[in-house]
Amino acid sequence: MPDLKPAYLIHGDDHGALSERRARLRNLAEAEGGVASVEVLEGEGATPEALARTLCALTLALGRRVIIVEGVERWKQAEVERDLAPAMSELPSETTVALFAREEGRTKAPAALHEAVKAAGGQIVSQALVKPWELAKWVRGQARGMGVELDGAAAKALVEQVGERQQRLLRELEKLLLERDLPGDAGGGAAGGDSGRRAPAPPVRITAEEVEARAAHSAERRAYSFVDALLAADTQGATRLFLGLREQGERLSGLSYLIAARLREALGLSLRMQAGESAASLRRGLRMPPRAAERFVADVAKADPERLRAALGVLADLELDSRGGAPVRRSPTATLDEDTLALRAIEAITA
Repeated sequence: MPDLKPAYLIHGDDHGALSERRARLRNLAEAEGGVASVEVLEGEGATPEALARTLCALTLALGRRVIIVEGVERWKQAEVERDLAPAMSELPSETTVALFAREEGRTKAPAALHEAVKAAGGQIVSQALVKPWELAKWVRGQARGMGVELDGAAAKALVEQVGERQQRLLRELEKLLLERDLPGDAGGGAAGGDSGRRAPAPPVRITAEEVEARAAHSAERRAYSFVDALLAADTQGATRLFLGLREQGERLSGLSYLIAARLREALGLSLRMQAGESAASLRRGLRMPPRAAERFVADVAKADPERLRAALGVLADLELDSRGGAPVRRSPTATLDEDTLALRAIEAITA
C-alpha cells in the first residue's frame, strides 16, 4: 500500500477527475490497515479556520488520521495566511490533509494554499480539462499511443458519444481496442528469408461507425440525467437511470460526488433565480449544451430551494450510511445494502 503524504492539494477544472481522485484517496485510506479515521469537511463547515481547529483537536484514535476538505477554491488568500498556514506548518504526525479545489474561471485555490501544502511536504496535483474544441485532436493523439488509428470523424464521434471526461474517453478507447479483432500475425517473417526481423504490426483502424456502435454513453452525462430526474421529482425515471448506472459498473461512492455537485449547482441557480436573475443569464453561465442548459434551468425553476437543501441532506445521509459512518450518526436502516439505501433516498428526494 503506498504511503500517504502529509498534505495534498488536488485542483483544476476537470471536476470528474477530481471526484475520482477523491474517491480513490478515500478508498485507499479506508483500506489502509493503519488508518484510524477519515473525516470530511465540506459546505459551510469547510473553512481555513475550521480546518485549523480540526488539526489542533486531540484524538485518542491510534493510526493515521485522514482529513478530506472540499470547496477550497472558495477560500481567500488572507484567511489561509491568517487562520490555516500556521497549523499547516506544524501538521501532527500521522495526519494527512487532502484539499480539493474545483476550479473554474477566476475561482481558484489561493496561492497561499499552494505554499502551505508545499511547506508541509505535501503534493500538488493539477487536473486540467482539455478545451472542448481540442478534445477530438487529443483523443486521436491518445489513440495513436495505444496503436489505434482514428480519423477525425471517429474521434469526433467518440467525444459526442462518451462526453468530455478525459478519463472516460481513455477507458472507452481501451475497450474499443480490446473488443476489436486485432490483425493476425503470420509469424513467418519478411519475404526473402529474413526471418530475424518482423515488420511492425499495422495500427488498428477504428471507424466512426464502430465507435457509434460500441462506445458507452458517458457515466457523467447519465449521472446528470439522473439528477435531472430527481429535480423533476420523477421517481420512476430516476430509479431507472440509477439502476442503469449501477449495471454499467459505476460505484455508488463515485456517483454520489457527481450527484452532490449537480444538486449544489441547482441550489445555487435556484437562489440566484429567487434573487431576480433571469433564466437566460443563468443558462449562459452553464457549461453544457444549450438544450441541456435550458432543460436544467427549467427543472430548477420548478424546485424549491428548501427541497434542494433537503435533497443534499438525504444524499449526505446516504453517503454516511453506505460508507459505515459512526454508529451514533447512522440511520436505523444503515444495515441495508447500498442499492436499497440509494433507492430509499431516491424515494425521499422525489416525494
